[in-house]
Amino acid sequence: MSAAFTTTVLHLTTGSTETVTDLTPDCERFLARAAADRDGLLNLFVPHATAGIAVLETGAGSDDDLLSALHTLLPADDRWQHRHGTPGHGRDHVVPALVPPHATLPVIAGRLELGTWQSVCLVDTNVSKDNRQVRLSFLS
Repeated sequence: MSAAFTTTVLHLTTGSTETVTDLTPDCERFLARAAADRDGLLNLFVPHATAGIAVLETGAGSDDDLLSALHTLLPADDRWQHRHGTPGHGRDHVVPALVPPHATLPVIAGRLELGTWQSVCLVDTNVSKDNRQVRLSFLS
């Protein structure tokens, strides 16, 4: 790979509860190695059918509000056609349509360009799968 493109994979354990996991520190560590004060784009991609990437405020309740909103929009009940796994698991397969499995963010002078309260997060509602991968790629 050229110096203009660098990639790595994060391996995460999300546990047995629905979660919003802040990936911002992981992104910053990756960019410290990969970006070297350059401008470019950071792409995050989750190769899973039941997880997504969100940019939102964390720590002030917005992460819990997101999970609550997903519960309201996508109840974990028996209405879903996709029926394997835990009860209501079919809704987990709809989550990436609302919280996409990717995000592309600006990098300026080697640093992730986020707003004051923004964080980059993995959103995982699938309580049956606790091992996740997130691919980080820097393109300059």
